[in-house]
Amino acid sequence: MTLTGARVLVTGATGRVAFPIARELARSNTVYGAARFKQSGGPDRLADAGIEPLYFDLLTDDVATLPDVEYVFHAGAAVGPAAEVYPSGFETNVHATGRLFSRSRGVKGFVFCSTGSQYAYQGARPLREDDPPGVHLGIYSIAKTAAEALLQYGARELGIPTTIIRIFSTYGPEGGAPADRFDRLIEGKPIALWPDGPNHYNPIYEDDYVRLGIRALEVANVPAVVVNWAGSETVTAEDYLSYLGSLVGIEPKFVYTTEGAYWPLWPDVTYMHEVLGRCEVPWRDGMRRMAAARHPELGLPV
Repeated sequence: MTLTGARVLVTGATGRVAFPIARELARSNTVYGAARFKQSGGPDRLADAGIEPLYFDLLTDDVATLPDVEYVFHAGAAVGPAAEVYPSGFETNVHATGRLFSRSRGVKGFVFCSTGSQYAYQGARPLREDDPPGVHLGIYSIAKTAAEALLQYGARELGIPTTIIRIFSTYGPEGGAPADRFDRLIEGKPIALWPDGPNHYNPIYEDDYVRLGIRALEVANVPAVVVNWAGSETVTAEDYLSYLGSLVGIEPKFVYTTEGAYWPLWPDVTYMHEVLGRCEVPWRDGMRRMAAARHPELGLPV
């Protein structure tokens, strides 16, 4: 990490992506972690990691109350069922993002966490940054596409150096889609996968997404940098679940269906390698470390 001695605001600071990044930044920077703290112990967890907790709700609170900083990592969002409620999902994921962005004039770097789910389905090939938008997860996907367009305009109009990262499959001790599927595996439950298999992904382990997330702050530019954010290796869900199953002696049960399964988000990471760098954790090592951290009772090697 080259970013040191800076003041950084991280929104959604208790989340799977934002917390490890904020924790690493706090080693050599002043980091403010903004969140709603819906679960008990959230502020203490941030404080223990050297992050200054800030109670902040993107939907209702005034951005003028936020501290002046040099960098912003904006991961805060309405997700899950809250993201699908219209118009509050749009208000949080689009309008509130615009308010925060306008408040951030003068920063050296603004990172917006978008999503690979904003792409339209392109069949069994990797998704490129110039592929058209579509609807993968309902209103959430639409709102992220709208927020991207807003920030691309705002970066040029306001001169704010910006990076838009389209997040694909993150995983690690904090969880993620591979962790959810592993939970079903060890419980002996069927795992729903898309019928047009095999299901290709580029999962990115925590160590790598922390490093590339910080790098995204450093490469922010005008016009905005728009880049897929994922693992360097492509692996099918079938293969990584079979590997995880081999670690615990359980054969995964796959169910190919459009009910409860989404088409796989498979990114082209060529541009990511150019602007952010390559990942360093091989997928087998990452999966084993995730399983060991999430389920210490299994006694897997870290």
